[in-house]
Amino acid sequence: MDPFIRVPPIYYGGIERIIDDLANVYAKRGHAVTLIAAPGSKSPGRLITFGREGEWNRWSNFRNFSKLSLILQREIRHHDLVHNFGRLAYLLSVVKKRIPKIQSYYRSVNESNIGMMHRLGSKYLLFTAISDFIRLGGSRGGGQWRTIYNCASVEKYTFCGRADPDTAPLVFLGRLERCKGIHSAIAVARRCNRKLIIAGNISHILKEKAYFYKEIEPLIDNQHICYIGPVDDMQKNEILGKAAAMLLPVEWDEPFPGVISESLLCGVPVIAFRRGGIPEGIDDGKTGFLCDTVDEMVQCVKRLPEIDRRNCRRIGERRFSAETIAFEYLRLYEEALNGRKI
Repeated sequence: MDPFIRVPPIYYGGIERIIDDLANVYAKRGHAVTLIAAPGSKSPGRLITFGREGEWNRWSNFRNFSKLSLILQREIRHHDLVHNFGRLAYLLSVVKKRIPKIQSYYRSVNESNIGMMHRLGSKYLLFTAISDFIRLGGSRGGGQWRTIYNCASVEKYTFCGRADPDTAPLVFLGRLERCKGIHSAIAVARRCNRKLIIAGNISHILKEKAYFYKEIEPLIDNQHICYIGPVDDMQKNEILGKAAAMLLPVEWDEPFPGVISESLLCGVPVIAFRRGGIPEGIDDGKTGFLCDTVDEMVQCVKRLPEIDRRNCRRIGERRFSAETIAFEYLRLYEEALNGRKI
């Protein structure tokens, strides 16, 4: 994994949290796992650290690539395959090696990069995407692709069927950036006369920081609109357990937010705008609602009594638990090792 955020993360860090969940499932099943990640990371198996946590610039990227190339050259002889959740460039040093390589994308794909790997003679390189939305874009660059969604650990998230759909608070979890639509979530809560709990990191990007302090902070009264800061897994579990619904009024084509898995495992329905890969994670009318505008989201909040929270948990376990997703990756590993097409 890129060394920008440790594995597992303390607060923000979606894919880093998923990598930790997968590694723990494999270790419990008796597989040998080596994690290569940021300093401060933890692994249920071997741990190799590189880079500097939080550092992200042109020089650090070159240094990280050089360091990781040496690590991979040394380590591949001791492993069955390499699964990369970081930059595709990290695989350049082993691109022609016969060892199976999995490259997972949790963001939009640069097709030219895929083509470059093919021109370099990539061997035994397969691709996964966290939604069909991302997969369809990536597959235009060539190669073999499979969709494997984000996951969450069943042990970390407790089912709660007691939250009153008519009076319990609504929740927004995520980076506090304009594209995430916090302003729309606040508008929905106000029009529904509902309490909204906002949790997440204030962005370090200047324009996004200005967005929060100029447009969002003035709306926070800590009675009806509450901002509680970044939260860890334990706090997230507690907040979700008391929530009537998770709001995702995103204004960009989000690949597949991890909060969908986390919310459903807590039994919390998700109400979201129909963008990117989000519709793939919500059974409209069963585990939440899909809509396109603030007006429609307001009406969806009023329909929350129609949702059976037990279905949210049941479907969340079946589709997005760490065990389910780890098994899907494991099946892909076995197919890659056996030389079969995915």
